[in-house]
Amino acid sequence: MSEIPGDLKFMKSHEWARVEGDGKVTIGISDHAQGLLGDLVYVELPAVGDSVDAGNACAVVESVKAASDVYAPVSGTVTAVNSALADKPETINEDAYGEGWLFVVEASEPDQLNDLLGPDDYAELLEEDDH
Repeated sequence: MSEIPGDLKFMKSHEWARVEGDGKVTIGISDHAQGLLGDLVYVELPAVGDSVDAGNACAVVESVKAASDVYAPVSGTVTAVNSALADKPETINEDAYGEGWLFVVEASEPDQLNDLLGPDDYAELLEEDDH
């Protein structure tokens, strides 16, 4: 299993959130999720300025196997998207927690981050999934 960065929070649906400290939250999908999906071929991201609601689908990642919704871990306004993924969606496969980030949200309700799983809880969830 891949290393799970200690500074991330996770949803049970395998999205991660990294709090940037300025009220902004970078969002992506976990290394586990990209592994399940296989080679990613297409990414549909929200637009800058879009509002997203915690728990609602706001992006899509598509692999040769399946398309999968990406859910927002927090509510807020999209302030940046990783436009490089349009040409290189496989970046998510190569570096899910780094260059493979999807978008950044200015959180309108930062307390929602408290509802997410910490790295240890997420690792536990993955172990349960494997059994």
